[in-house]
Amino acid sequence: MFYDKTVLDNGITVMTESMDTVRSVTLGIWCAVGSRDESAPEAGMSHFMEHMMFKGTPTRTAADISQAFDRLGAELNAFTSKEYTCYYARLLDQHTSDAVEILSDMVVSASLEQDACSSEREVVLEEISRFEDSPDDRVHELFASTLMPSHPLGLPVIGTRDTVGTFDHDAAAAFHREHYRTGNIVVAAAGALAHDDIVRMVEEHLVLPRGERTARVHAVPTTEPCLKVLTKDTEQAHICWGVAGLPARDPDRFTLAVLDGVLGGGMASRLFQEIREKRGLAYAVYSYHAQYQDTGQFVVYAGTRPDNAAEVIGLIREGVDALCADGISADELDRVRESIKGQMILGLESTRSRMTRLGKSEVTDGELLSLDEIIERIDAVTTGGVQEMAQRIFDGNHALAIIAPFGEDAVKHLL
Repeated sequence: MFYDKTVLDNGITVMTESMDTVRSVTLGIWCAVGSRDESAPEAGMSHFMEHMMFKGTPTRTAADISQAFDRLGAELNAFTSKEYTCYYARLLDQHTSDAVEILSDMVVSASLEQDACSSEREVVLEEISRFEDSPDDRVHELFASTLMPSHPLGLPVIGTRDTVGTFDHDAAAAFHREHYRTGNIVVAAAGALAHDDIVRMVEEHLVLPRGERTARVHAVPTTEPCLKVLTKDTEQAHICWGVAGLPARDPDRFTLAVLDGVLGGGMASRLFQEIREKRGLAYAVYSYHAQYQDTGQFVVYAGTRPDNAAEVIGLIREGVDALCADGISADELDRVRESIKGQMILGLESTRSRMTRLGKSEVTDGELLSLDEIIERIDAVTTGGVQEMAQRIFDGNHALAIIAPFGEDAVKHLL
């Protein structure tokens, strides 16, 4: 086994991967709560809590926390997704114990004082404003809400002005009590470390209320052909076209990864070559697949001048139809398989990426495979399998989300 795993008596899971060739450690405290777990009035609370953990504890101010990590020469950060929240530090191995203690203090003992909640609420509202001014980012959340309008995965991670504007000490403290308990917590670390040392540090410092993993309702979203256009005075039309994808543990996810690489996964992909290189219709054009515990989404993004939007959407559809009808060549399969393997291996040369792989897999009940197992599954993908996958996922209902200076009438015939 390439990693070590211990489940403490209180329910916290500790996972580590030792890397003999580095002198650093990345350590993350993961909580199995994200935007999909929030009630309607709580929309954005997981992300808000991410902010609040940095605002101080009874023994440390926000400045104390920042200065402590500066003294350690460390990187401190956090991120929130639809299914989890992570607080992590990357630092020299000699400071690992200090990092565990400070991160634990932040997560266990966050003060969540009213004054801090009020000021950070304004920060998040500014973040929402910034997000709304970034149509190339916002269109992806618009697509998710278009594809899955009645599913919690369709809700934005950042929340809304209406919900965030109500967050206060009582709401934050109640959310912390409900979700920040031992069964929801995974500690993941990678780098120059000894597993037993990390276990000991976690047992000593990460003292949270005992509780089981919060039950998460799994439901495959109902989708239907749908179009949503957000009319905004932009220089480009920002387009997301896509369909429901595969859940994270689907055994055919490696075939989907190859399909993604062929269609829009890089500079050699079909859509990049056709839309950007051959026709010059876009600067950015790419595809990606997002996978969750119970479902997924496959998305193609392109940014183009409004007058070219209809042509670009048509070319995306033509590219998809060609995959379904004709499949891929053996040369494309070989190229994309090698590309995926190379990017994966290069990406796992850092302690942060190794830590993230451990933590994300465990906190979402994912399948954690060794590099050899992953390579074996990628190599098992066939040209016929890719064509069958294209026919499988693109046979469903399509969603189209656009942010552009025009209305739905301009593109509704293209859905």
